[in-house]
Amino acid sequence: MFFRPIAALSLLLITPAFSQTKLQKADVTIAPPKNLKTKLPPGYTIPIVDISGETQRQVIVDREPGQYLGHPTTVLLDDQTTMLTVYPKGHGRGAIVYKRSYDGGKTWSERLPTPKSWETSQEVPTLHRVVDAAGKKRIIMFSGLHPIRMAVTEDDGANWSELNPIGNFGGIVAMGTVIDLKTPGHYLAFFHDDGRFIRGTPAKAWRFWVYTTLSKDGGLTWSAPTPIAMLPDANLCEPGALRSPDGKQIAVLLRENSRKYNSFVIFSNDEGQTWTEPKELPAALTGDRHVAKYGPDGRLFITFRDTTHVSPTKGDWVGWVGKYDDIINGTEGQYRIRIMDNTKGADCTYPGVELLSDGTFVTTTYGHWTEGEPAYVVSVRFKLEELDAKLKR
Repeated sequence: MFFRPIAALSLLLITPAFSQTKLQKADVTIAPPKNLKTKLPPGYTIPIVDISGETQRQVIVDREPGQYLGHPTTVLLDDQTTMLTVYPKGHGRGAIVYKRSYDGGKTWSERLPTPKSWETSQEVPTLHRVVDAAGKKRIIMFSGLHPIRMAVTEDDGANWSELNPIGNFGGIVAMGTVIDLKTPGHYLAFFHDDGRFIRGTPAKAWRFWVYTTLSKDGGLTWSAPTPIAMLPDANLCEPGALRSPDGKQIAVLLRENSRKYNSFVIFSNDEGQTWTEPKELPAALTGDRHVAKYGPDGRLFITFRDTTHVSPTKGDWVGWVGKYDDIINGTEGQYRIRIMDNTKGADCTYPGVELLSDGTFVTTTYGHWTEGEPAYVVSVRFKLEELDAKLKR
């Protein structure tokens, strides 16, 4: 059955047997919120691998006394060692900072010059590699609210354009995901809006919708947005897309912003033309701003902010390891990872994720990693087999 608005979900609440995994910080008692409406268990039973104290894995990308730095995105170039990152100088908005790494994220450059219009960014910037039908490669960067704007480089970030509108529409966290379609040069980009920015006229927040926009020319121009997901009693947002291992299906993981439910997922079997109705995910995959990448052995690593209703790592930067079939079948997966301990509420984790040729994951995000100090940007490195070994101890 494919997408149409559906009635509110059942109010049944099932309490699970929750695994009290020992972490480095003191155990805390967490109760589900009183307004919880999920039909699924609000906690998970898979183990947690805690690498938050392993400072040798951590690289500070940028830190400035007294200045909030947040919401980074990354892109890995074709040489498999050069990485680019951008992030706002502020919480979710502010002048865009630009840096480059030449060694797979082990060290980072000073802040690099940027076009003047990048100082006017109103939202979280996002980077994506695209290629047109003729094989011309470029990197594009989006900046959201109204109108959604885009900058382009065709020399791997040596020179960038100004930010220019892609149309007379706006949106939030644009574009968190861009996925290539089977037709060469065609890309589908995903974002959400709650009614305030989509048309550009002053409006109050109304209802969350998830949208796609299509490019047929390798990311240079984009279509008017198409709504693909909504629930009347849930706030679906921050889409994170990935393909099935055989490439035939697209799955989109969704943040649920009312905090009444777990996260959701939708599927398309026809390259984004139609979508299934939103389906709740297990608590193990509940969080904000999912970013997914396949490891060398075919397992998935997905990282996100932990907003699980019952979790000892709630509010932290976490990851999940499992199989694509877990997403389809609604199973918990293999294990979770506590990547870093966020010291201030849940203000962290809009991550970039890259996979190096030797199987090293490099994931980069912001958070309050030092108590009492503003957020700053950190990168963490690991291989899945290193995490697997910790489960056997």
